[in-house]
Amino acid sequence: MPRKLFGTDGVRGRANLEPMTAQTALKLAMAAAKVFVHPGRQNTVVIGKDTRLSGYMMESAMLAGFTAMGMDVVATGPIPTPAIAMLTRSLRADLGVVLSASHNPATDTGVKFFGPDGYKLSDEIEVQIESNIESAAKDLAPAEELGRARHPEDLTGRYVEYAKSAFPRGLRLNGLRIVIDCANGAGYKAAPAAFWELGAEVVTIGNKPNGTNINENCGATNPKTLIEEVLRQRADFGVALDGDADRVQLIDEKGSLIDGDQLLALISDSAKTAGTLRGGGVVATLMSNLGLERYLEGQGLHLARTQIGDRYVVEHMRSHDFNVGGEQSGHIVLSDYTTTGDGLIAGLQAAAAIQKANRPASEVLHRFTPMPQILKNVRYQGEVPLMLAHVKKAIKQAETQLKRSGRLLIRKSGTEPLIRVMAEGEDLELIKTVVEELVSIIEGTQQA
Repeated sequence: MPRKLFGTDGVRGRANLEPMTAQTALKLAMAAAKVFVHPGRQNTVVIGKDTRLSGYMMESAMLAGFTAMGMDVVATGPIPTPAIAMLTRSLRADLGVVLSASHNPATDTGVKFFGPDGYKLSDEIEVQIESNIESAAKDLAPAEELGRARHPEDLTGRYVEYAKSAFPRGLRLNGLRIVIDCANGAGYKAAPAAFWELGAEVVTIGNKPNGTNINENCGATNPKTLIEEVLRQRADFGVALDGDADRVQLIDEKGSLIDGDQLLALISDSAKTAGTLRGGGVVATLMSNLGLERYLEGQGLHLARTQIGDRYVVEHMRSHDFNVGGEQSGHIVLSDYTTTGDGLIAGLQAAAAIQKANRPASEVLHRFTPMPQILKNVRYQGEVPLMLAHVKKAIKQAETQLKRSGRLLIRKSGTEPLIRVMAEGEDLELIKTVVEELVSIIEGTQQA
């Protein structure tokens, strides 16, 4: 049975339009509770959110749904997604919930679930939750068994201490000036605190959320402001989180962007040198640059590729005993410390490498020269354009053109109504032509 509500990272959409309404959030909570409630004992769910205005509505609806099913709720308020993964395990909860649309605009919202082990749910469990949507209300808890809700004061501090525990023992960041862009999102308290407590001089931007400015001209998906601030402050480097702080991009002292692929190369090098790298390499997705693959081969390491989405990276890491994985977008998963992408922990690992090397970030963080790669997004309405015969034909022709010198990846986004067109290869002009032609053809389907 295919999933209808769940995409590659939970359920997502525009706030107050189906499926992201209070009514559906209530049903989702009850449906998930039906799967995770264990009769005969008290059951707990941890609910966190980012800084979107819609978070209040979604939180209230889900809190009502879980307590109606007899689950106690620990509501954390705004907190990074990886903190919920950690707290679900640390508090011995039965389920974790994050109310966030990650890097999407403030008008979007979403629901992500973590199991009691701190990992995102499998496709099979998501299907099971969907199958309960309409029937769960028939199994409400008796009045004397309703759940309770509580709002502990400093679970963010607990997460900060956890993130710091992943930092090399005895190392300090004294002498480093770091600019942190919190995207006006869930990491606006935790990230500056962790870097400052480890000794860095911290300049913080994107740390004044108002409910509507999350990811707005800031953060990992919009690093222009951070680049300007790094140069203005003459900082050693910059750290950009996204709205829910599960991904990170870095900026070196010269203003150049360091993406997830470069971080994977850096962290795998450090782990290999320390003798802690498992799996013989790194797990990444189909989006990762060919330059990373060739760099790892030169280091005697393997790049295992999965479909798009950090949950698929994690699944491969778990089944094949890798401990370093991630995505080009900046989801970095270090399974020795965390069960999901964690922008703060990955940023701290990069900071440790810079401090240990005692060299500029531009020298430490750039491990390989990326292969020319172009990615363009095409927004669509209605039928998915990739299903149309003439689009399929054009894609096949493009694949033939790139066969010997590069590769083509076209996919439907799992979180937005977008078609992502990516090509990379040795011939920049060829990949430009291929991408532009395909984008034009896909855009044409929206004008017919």
